[in-house]
Amino acid sequence: MTVPSLRRAAPVLPGPTRSRRPLPRPARFGRLLLGPARFGRLLLGPAVAVAVLAPAAPAWAHGADAPAATDYRTEVTGVAPDRPGLTVRTIEAGARLELTSTGGRTVVVLGYQGEPYLEVRPDGVYENVNSPATYLNRTLDGDTPVPAGAGPTQPPQWNRIATEPVARWHDQRIQWRESAPPAVVRADPGREHRIRDWAIPVRDGDTVGEIRGTLDWVPPPDPYTWWAGILLGVLAVGTLGLLPAGTRAGRRAMSTLGALSAVGGLAAVSFAVAREVDAGADGLTGLLGGLFTTGIWPLLTGLGALAAGGYALVRRPAADFAVALAGICLALFAGVSNAAVLARAVAPVPWPAQSARLVIASTVLLGAGVAAAGALRLRSTARVSRRHPTPAPVDHGVVVGDKGE
Repeated sequence: MTVPSLRRAAPVLPGPTRSRRPLPRPARFGRLLLGPARFGRLLLGPAVAVAVLAPAAPAWAHGADAPAATDYRTEVTGVAPDRPGLTVRTIEAGARLELTSTGGRTVVVLGYQGEPYLEVRPDGVYENVNSPATYLNRTLDGDTPVPAGAGPTQPPQWNRIATEPVARWHDQRIQWRESAPPAVVRADPGREHRIRDWAIPVRDGDTVGEIRGTLDWVPPPDPYTWWAGILLGVLAVGTLGLLPAGTRAGRRAMSTLGALSAVGGLAAVSFAVAREVDAGADGLTGLLGGLFTTGIWPLLTGLGALAAGGYALVRRPAADFAVALAGICLALFAGVSNAAVLARAVAPVPWPAQSARLVIASTVLLGAGVAAAGALRLRSTARVSRRHPTPAPVDHGVVVGDKGE
């Protein structure tokens, strides 16, 4: 009688228990760079700063409707008669005036019909809610309706708007408010022209004086030259993405892209800081307040480009994705958003206008160039992955039977 053979399953040998399929590139970048917890904390920091500083935005220097650039140059020539402790200057490319009083006296700025408009006292700045200028000066366009109860003959009613003796305000007397240039400019737009001399009456104690200044037309630069240079630079930087990623030349190209991303980020942060300084940012608190309110996106994209550049310089995985993402954000939010300086004569920074144009052109060029190179490297890496897919994991489990079967 034949005895059936007995089978037994051999124990399964140890083998890989997890799939070796790589994470999607964006997820891998976030986890390798920071880890989920650190990434969340990094995002939480700026969010908390914005939440804390945003309610105090009116106290910061930068105006919400500050121009990106202009062709009209407004300058203060002096205060007559000269008063000790009283200084006045233009800020935000001439969009506003800044008056500082350190003499311990009350200085009154008069409105368009001679009514008291602003009082700069030792304990802060007060505005007269019954003055039409209070509403006409709220925005650069002067489009805020004047309430029916406000008028130059109404008794002043003061409302405190600042705790320091520094007043900043729009004033239609220092601006050219027509959409078309003056006739003298239309006749000869290639030369500078004096549009007018202006004066704003002020009262310092018992002394009545004037803030005096000038308004000039300045011919704008040729923006096409700047954009042509930017395009050529983007093409030159973008070619770095054509070098094979796995070669020595490809690794050097990645380091170069990291350095260029860091330079672009530094340019973006520098321009954002310069705008707040030109807007009258007072000390570190005022500077940070302006940056975290009106200048938050250029600041964050600049810092992001700096971080992506450092990430690429140490040759971490997914650096091509990091520089591509940082580059496109840098070009859009810090470069193109300020591109008006390429076509206007006066920039809202305390530098020469030509320097401002160079910084913004570099930001757009480096951001777009690095983004293009990073995208090309991502495409090349994906193509190589399709040609050489990752082998499937090997199953080491076996079943052993009798040799007689």
